[in-house]
Amino acid sequence: MTLLVVGASGFLGAEVCRQAVAAGTRVVGTYHSAGVAVPGVEPRRLDVTDRAAVRALLTQVRPDAVVATPYRYDDWAVTADGAANIAVAAAEVGARLVHLSSDALHGGRPTPYLDDDVPSPIHAYGAAKAAAETAVRAIDPGAVLVRTSLILGEGSKQIQLCLEALAGRATLFTDEARCPVDVTDLAAAVLELVPSDHAGPLNVAGPDPVSRAEMGILVARQFGLDPAGLKTTTTVAAGLHRPTDVRLDSSRAAGLLRTRLRGVTELLAP
Repeated sequence: MTLLVVGASGFLGAEVCRQAVAAGTRVVGTYHSAGVAVPGVEPRRLDVTDRAAVRALLTQVRPDAVVATPYRYDDWAVTADGAANIAVAAAEVGARLVHLSSDALHGGRPTPYLDDDVPSPIHAYGAAKAAAETAVRAIDPGAVLVRTSLILGEGSKQIQLCLEALAGRATLFTDEARCPVDVTDLAAAVLELVPSDHAGPLNVAGPDPVSRAEMGILVARQFGLDPAGLKTTTTVAAGLHRPTDVRLDSSRAAGLLRTRLRGVTELLAP
């Protein structure tokens, strides 16, 4: 089969490419500016906000499946419009679509979010991710929407943020809970979903909810660092309006997939 990975230069996209190539799949990977560093991937430059360019690429490649991972935190056109453009083009060529979404589309509450919970965004990025899901579901009801959380792994932004906070150069929130997932686990789950017939939203995140500050302590233990210098605060004290307690219930994915989604305490063990 031919797999098109949109956003192959990103942290998750690159891992999806690596695993797919290792499995013997023909992989075409798109990038915007950074290039694709994964051996065996056929690189294609693509601006996902250019609908004509997206349609032209998919018409040329004729993929059996598309894994869509592109986003830009502060860019609605990339996150929302880009997702719609990819969905239109994938539907036109009859490709299976796995769209990567985020827990950022939820506003936060004391109880975990289930797969089918309606988005309740409270900031611009969350609204863009919610709009992306709405567009994808309208265009291709058979697409799967993978809602995930903070992505960990060697070189991840989340680990780097914790190291920066331990060095006193960043601050972690004590009231912002998430369910981190390992990049290799998430990529394997995404590839499992490609040949499946699952449609609609599916939570794919780790089983252990932790605050960002708690994750910083786990990172300190893993790297043998003193956690005493960890800088922490709350979103309220920082004057920010952003989701706080956003825990994803991934029990459906755990029962559906062979991939075991490891918890953060296991991932960041010393």
